[in-house]
Amino acid sequence: MVKIIGFLRARSGLLTWLFFLWLGFTVLFDVTVSRHDPHFFGDTVIGFWSAFGFLGCLAMAVVCKGIYHLWLMQDEDYYDKS
Repeated sequence: MVKIIGFLRARSGLLTWLFFLWLGFTVLFDVTVSRHDPHFFGDTVIGFWSAFGFLGCLAMAVVCKGIYHLWLMQDEDYYDKS
């Protein structure tokens, strides 16, 4: 497992490009899918679910980082204090 993580860390740029290629593929695939019975406006917009997932993931990362800074982060010398 450590070798796999090291391998992926060494190629983080490649993984970023693969992620964006996959995201582009999902948008292109969405163009080919027929929409028989859309339930709300998002079902009719091409690439809506790809953008929704991407933006939702970014929002969760920002919110979780904010929670970390507010509640969990301690001062640099927290353990040195008596």
